[in-house]
Amino acid sequence: MNAVETIKAVLAESELTYEEPRPDAFFVKIPGTHKLATMTWLIVGAYSVHVEAFFCRQPDENHAQFYRWLLEKNGRMYGMAFTLDETGDVYLVGKMPLHSVTAEEVDRILGCVLTYSDENFDRALELGFRTSIEKEWDWRVSRGESLKNLEAFARFAAPENR
Repeated sequence: MNAVETIKAVLAESELTYEEPRPDAFFVKIPGTHKLATMTWLIVGAYSVHVEAFFCRQPDENHAQFYRWLLEKNGRMYGMAFTLDETGDVYLVGKMPLHSVTAEEVDRILGCVLTYSDENFDRALELGFRTSIEKEWDWRVSRGESLKNLEAFARFAAPENR
């Protein structure tokens, strides 16, 4: 089975939603808990499979600590790393040599994307968007809006915790 067939088989078995917008390119929706969905590209090339997922936009504040935290994470990650695009937005990227594309390895890499994106999302928002989250909290409270999707940030965003 070649890399494209292997990826299709893994995606079908895992019941992940995906599109194939062009031959040998898969755009996969990986559902999470903290980050509700991580949209991930698997692009089969001549020598490798490129894996890329948007993580978050460039931070509003605390840039040095935010980027240092990402770099420290990179040293402990398997198959993927955080990187930036030209505007400073953050992505997870990786490459798999074609000879390593097995069902187990594709599943492992998709699991890594999910883990690294989902488990680090709240901390990334806290480091890079704290002031915006606090303002959003205050605005919602003033209007009587739901705080449900901000609950993970109550430890710093709720006025009584500032």
